[in-house]
Amino acid sequence: MIVKTLAENTSISECYGSEHGLSLYIETNKHKILFDVGASGLFLQNAGKLGVNISDVDFLVISHGHYDHGGGLKVFLQENDKAIVYLRKQAFEKHYALYSNGRIEPISLDEDLKQHRQIVFTSDDYSICEGVRLFSNITQKEPRPTSNSGLVTEHNGQMINDSFTHEQSLVIEEDGKILLVTGCAHNGIINILEHFHELKGRMPDYVIGGFHLNSRASGGNENFDTIDRISNYLMNTKTLCYTCHCTGIEPYKRLKSAMGDSINYLSAGSEITI
Repeated sequence: MIVKTLAENTSISECYGSEHGLSLYIETNKHKILFDVGASGLFLQNAGKLGVNISDVDFLVISHGHYDHGGGLKVFLQENDKAIVYLRKQAFEKHYALYSNGRIEPISLDEDLKQHRQIVFTSDDYSICEGVRLFSNITQKEPRPTSNSGLVTEHNGQMINDSFTHEQSLVIEEDGKILLVTGCAHNGIINILEHFHELKGRMPDYVIGGFHLNSRASGGNENFDTIDRISNYLMNTKTLCYTCHCTGIEPYKRLKSAMGDSINYLSAGSEITI
């Protein structure tokens, strides 16, 4: 299985553009999968540099309804007229970020795309095909990241804290190995892994994605105790982790210092084989 990072907050070199967003290309023995499309058309530019033809993608998964994961959707649909796009219906609700200076920024997906013929809305446990499934509706055993603070949604004309029912994770099984892909883990990476274990009766061999230990709105990070608890939990799972995007550089450094080779960072332009 090959994973190429098409968009991320950082890049491996000046050859690749970067932005606040995430897009991953995953190629299995049978499928060419895109997971998220970043904040813009940048994923398409970097795809060309990485030898990825977006028109060949079999299906796209949008992890949740924030622009930094689905902002490139219109560009994708212009480039690929056959791939099904899987996302939660709630992803098209109105989402906002409340900044510490009082500024309110809309961070929703383009609602005009909601009725597009390639869009398919998923359920709590959704099978795309053999060996590829999506799950959501995470049980909250642990508190969600405090860095979710300031992320709200509009309900009946009122701003309420986001419940993140629009977030989903991707599971790929191939050659006896299981990969779990998260977008931002707004529901908490520990909660997501616990939910996965309830579904599969085991932990995944690999986890790729953001862990949301950093808040762009406030500029703050999760406290050290929380990060250390997460690193201890991840080490006990024996899962090899590749993180990025909303994990944040400083939280990643702390995770890395505790986890060593059990965790690595993915920047735009990177390519790994698992």
